[in-house]
Amino acid sequence: MISCKLIRYTPEPDRTVAMSARLCYSPIGAAQLEETMTDEQVRRLVKQLSRMGHLSTFEHVDFTFAIEGVSRVLTHQLVRHRIASYSQQSQRYVKEHDFETIMPPSVEAKPEFRDRFNRLCGEIQDLYNEMTESGIPAEDARYILPNAAETKIVVTMNARSLLHFFELRCCNRAQWEIRTLANKMLEEVKAVAPILFENAGPTCVTQRVCHEGKMSCGRLQKLLEADRAKEK
Repeated sequence: MISCKLIRYTPEPDRTVAMSARLCYSPIGAAQLEETMTDEQVRRLVKQLSRMGHLSTFEHVDFTFAIEGVSRVLTHQLVRHRIASYSQQSQRYVKEHDFETIMPPSVEAKPEFRDRFNRLCGEIQDLYNEMTESGIPAEDARYILPNAAETKIVVTMNARSLLHFFELRCCNRAQWEIRTLANKMLEEVKAVAPILFENAGPTCVTQRVCHEGKMSCGRLQKLLEADRAKEK
């Protein structure tokens, strides 16, 4: 089960973004601006910035997540998002004598493959333990560990990077595990920065546009039909 907890973030993220944007066109300083801006001014300005695509000020706020219960398959995808900071549990220094595994739902749904999956991971565990007990360093024994091995990671992204991350990874075409994580992360940040992430998610939801072409999941068509039904 994926665990995702927002453990740190820039205080008052919506206000920080709005203040940073106002500073560009104001003769007074940032501290004074922060004191004088009303909640309504913050809301209007952040929504305007998002609508216009002026997102440089979104980079002033950061969000740090503690993530557990994910596979190395997921983290190999996650670190492709380069404007971020990552600290992952090391297989070099942390012994994997009792590693957990992440099983895809498609495998779990078929008992014959689920059982073989579990047996194979058990054999890998036994061999890993034998290797390390015989004196082979953990940094070498880890070469046999599967992509399914559970890992833990701390991730920090700014709001602009997160918006891009949600656009790609909340899409139904994204791989199931990282899509699940992305949706959990989106829930976390919406709770503390509702204006910044009000329009976050895949483009079919936020812009009524799909860039997947023939590989589209069909969600856009359903959304457009729902929009037309509301207009009647």
